Amino acid sequence: MAKIWIPPLMRSLTAGQQIVEAEGETVRELVAALDERFPGVAERIIDEGRIRPGLTVAVDGAVQSRGLRAAVAPDSEVHFVPAMTGGEGSLQ
Repeated sequence: MAKIWIPPLMRSLTAGQQIVEAEGETVRELVAALDERFPGVAERIIDEGRIRPGLTVAVDGAVQSRGLRAAVAPDSEVHFVPAMTGGEGSLQ
C-alpha cells in the first residue's frame, strides 16, 4: 500500500495521524480510498475535479503536473504539500 503524508491542517480528519496507507493506482484513487476511511479528506484535497489551488501533490519525491491522474505504485510515498507563500519585496 502507498504511504500518504497528511499535512498538519488536515490531520484532524485522520485522528491526528501523520502517515496513513491506502491502495490505488492513481492519486485520484488514493484520495477516494482515503475519503472512505476518513470522510472529508477528498473535499480538502479536490476542488472542481482538480487538486485544490494552494496544494501540490508529490509522488516519490517528484511534484506531479498530472495531479489526480498521476500514477502511484504500491510502494509509493505520496505527499500533499500546502503551497508556501511569504516574503515582501526583495532582499537587498
